[in-house]
Amino acid sequence: MISLDEAVTARLESHGERFEVLVDPDAALAIKRGEFDDDLEDVIAAEDVFEDASRGDRPAETALEEVFETTDPMEIIPEVIKEGEIQITAEQRREMQEQKHKQLVNHITRNAVNPQMDDAPHPPDRIESALEEAGFKVDPMEPVENQVDDALDDLRPIIPIRFDEITVAVQVPPDYAGKAQSRIRQFGDLEREEWQGDGSWVGVIRFPAGMQNEFYDLVNEHTSGEAETRIISDEDELSTR
Repeated sequence: MISLDEAVTARLESHGERFEVLVDPDAALAIKRGEFDDDLEDVIAAEDVFEDASRGDRPAETALEEVFETTDPMEIIPEVIKEGEIQITAEQRREMQEQKHKQLVNHITRNAVNPQMDDAPHPPDRIESALEEAGFKVDPMEPVENQVDDALDDLRPIIPIRFDEITVAVQVPPDYAGKAQSRIRQFGDLEREEWQGDGSWVGVIRFPAGMQNEFYDLVNEHTSGEAETRIISDEDELSTR
């Protein structure tokens, strides 16, 4: 379960009665969209249905039976969320907006590059500043993924930006290959790999282009900077980084 501080109220009025439940805001939106497949108990603050959640008042069981044909809270809670309205305070809305804003900046930073600078990643501060200059406001009630395209449309007049993926070949010396390859291969999609006769490991990894610096840092950390990396172009020509 979640804490009361994390929860918002979902409210349904029906048959002259009011029903309220306390739920995680993101989970509530996922339930309304039919996209929720997690454990309901993990995203609610109380396994209960209220008439007034702020006072802890509960509706009569006869009212539950009349509206939902059951008194089981775990069956009723999703129905209240789906059919009702999600109530959030100004403070909850502000906190949700800040959280979604951070998620949006992180998503764009990890996936976007600057096409005018050899597809170098944009630092988070640059994305932050450009979003502020564009006046883009994150909708706290929408998933971040649904807002990325609108954010990019607002960013393009301000900074050169595009979403892309990159394919990098990396060769790890024998002294580091055993441990390093297990970490490197998890970074993105491992397209192919090969163990060399001298015990070194070669892998070809594809991942969001904005994560280049993070990838190189990982490789250097686990190989003491002795690995070789090459960017593979669309024409499969290798260019040394």
